[in-house]
Amino acid sequence: MSELKNSKALARLEALFDDGSFTQIDAYAKSEQGDVEVAAGFGTVNDCAVYAFSQDVTVDGGAVSVAHCAKIKKIYDLAAKTGCPVVSIFDSNGVKLTEGFEVLNAYGELVKASTSLSGVCPQIAVIAGACLGTSALIANMADVVVAVKDADFYVSAPSDVTAEDSYKEGTVDVLCDDFNSAVEAVKDIISVLPSNNLSPAPIFDFSAPQTVASAGADALSIIASIADDASVIELKGGYAKANCKTALATVMGSTVGFVAFEGNALCPACSYKAEAMVKLCDAYSIPVITLVNADGVITDKENPMLTALTKLTSAYATATCPKISVITGKAIGCAYITLAGKGANSDLTIAWGSAVASPLDTDSAVAFLFNKRLADGEDREALKAEYVDTIASPFTAAACGAVDDICAPADTRARVISALDMLAGKRENTLPRKHSVK
Repeated sequence: MSELKNSKALARLEALFDDGSFTQIDAYAKSEQGDVEVAAGFGTVNDCAVYAFSQDVTVDGGAVSVAHCAKIKKIYDLAAKTGCPVVSIFDSNGVKLTEGFEVLNAYGELVKASTSLSGVCPQIAVIAGACLGTSALIANMADVVVAVKDADFYVSAPSDVTAEDSYKEGTVDVLCDDFNSAVEAVKDIISVLPSNNLSPAPIFDFSAPQTVASAGADALSIIASIADDASVIELKGGYAKANCKTALATVMGSTVGFVAFEGNALCPACSYKAEAMVKLCDAYSIPVITLVNADGVITDKENPMLTALTKLTSAYATATCPKISVITGKAIGCAYITLAGKGANSDLTIAWGSAVASPLDTDSAVAFLFNKRLADGEDREALKAEYVDTIASPFTAAACGAVDDICAPADTRARVISALDMLAGKRENTLPRKHSVK
């Protein structure tokens, strides 16, 4: 038996791991018809211990066989035992049909192994070529999905869906021009995540941001003004991009997750996007910083909006990681309760002095509260300004404890740093249960 050498899969793994650190696992394994269609092993990625496998499209089209599944299963088992991340590189034209239900059963074991590891050790999937059917299902179970633009990523073949389409639909978290760019993205993500759900996140040297926050700035600019310089890694950037931004970053060298809203009404897509980031951060005890600027919820998709908002509210309410909310613009109605409310979400709520917090949008609130004054001929715009300056003012919210602190935009990073320091030792016990239903 000869060792699998000079394959495309091995070249990809060697590009991922630090120089000289990669060691193959089951290098001499064979399937019924020859070499196994996957390479696997362990090593370090930016000095972090990592397990990885790479499907080998040059061997029988990368067809998934029983031996193929066994090799991958060993990677998952070792990762679970040692508490190390898993990087999976997918490039296969599908299942080996000649192995029938044996390979389907083996595929099922991979699904179970990946699911069992979810939230225990970080999993990052790289869609480097074809990733179809059950392979697509397993890849999508990863915490973060990175795809190359010309890859194929879908469940039901044939399909015209491209990796770029999947990026716009939120299935792909990071889209890259080529495999080398995808590897660099994986290295960045691996570096900021803890090795497992019991390990602390790594600490980095850092530089202060080059900008300060300002009123009216877009969400990514505000994130960049709070995070350490050049530390922001945006996830799901092509999905719901007009309404919500999500990113991993560092603040004072420690990993945090950002969920930031652009000032529009919440929609189902941005609710799902925010929910995914909250769940990722909570799984690994990473603090969540929510930048709230949301004008209530949309009204033209009632049932999808209700479902998505329920899931988002549940994700925030059940998360036990440190949660800091900064109201940078509007926090209207359900958006306030879900994203900034002290009851359901935030350990600490900070507001800019220019923020607006209200149970109703300004027009509706004025029509309801000042109906008689409007009927008497008072100017609507003047009444709206009065409402914003009084009832919807962050100072009014702070007076009743709904907001903990009020600051100028330029002071936001300093206030967030203080809050992170205060919450660093957070411990929260929850009622014993398997999981929430919604």
